Amino acid sequence: MGSEVVIVDEIPFPKEITITKPLALLGHGITDIEVHFLQIKFTAIGVYLDSVVVNHLEQWKGKTGNELAKDDDFFTALISAPVEKLVRIVVIKEIKGAQYGVQIESALRDRLAADDKYEEEEEEALEKIVDFFQSKYLKKQSVITYHFPATSTTAEIVVTTEGKEESKYIVENANVVETIKKWLLGGTSALSEATISNLADTLSAKLS
Repeated sequence: MGSEVVIVDEIPFPKEITITKPLALLGHGITDIEVHFLQIKFTAIGVYLDSVVVNHLEQWKGKTGNELAKDDDFFTALISAPVEKLVRIVVIKEIKGAQYGVQIESALRDRLAADDKYEEEEEEALEKIVDFFQSKYLKKQSVITYHFPATSTTAEIVVTTEGKEESKYIVENANVVETIKKWLLGGTSALSEATISNLADTLSAKLS
């Protein structure tokens, strides 16, 4: 099983992760920014899905990866498919948890507001996520996983940093959970274009 990894920007990702059942690595990429022609990389990302997800995406059979990557309806169907999903994020450029929490809060708040779903309950739920990250220091190689069970509307966030016990937080607000999925997997507006493009290529091949 030693070679059962995919290297994403020097970071190994297992080809399979099992929480309740084996989930396959179907997409990977990075988040980065270019400043004065210098590429600064922030995180490497792996998207793990129950492979039965393709049964929910039959109507896109025969489409190329390029077509799928631009098709937000495809990713909406992927997000709403009742299958287990897990997104594993590995830190490349260290960041304070407080900063990371605020980045998530602002990304989710903007999406919730655009969907007209930002009420007091959502605001509280976002504050709790910020609190969860607040005291953490996400050094290089820290791992943040977002786990979405097949049938529940919760999300479990787990942070693992070398030398520290892993810490977990369950997000229970259904609107916020849905928005985290959109932020991570929502096609053209998702966090990492590279990841979406790679995921689209893999699913295109599986659907043909």
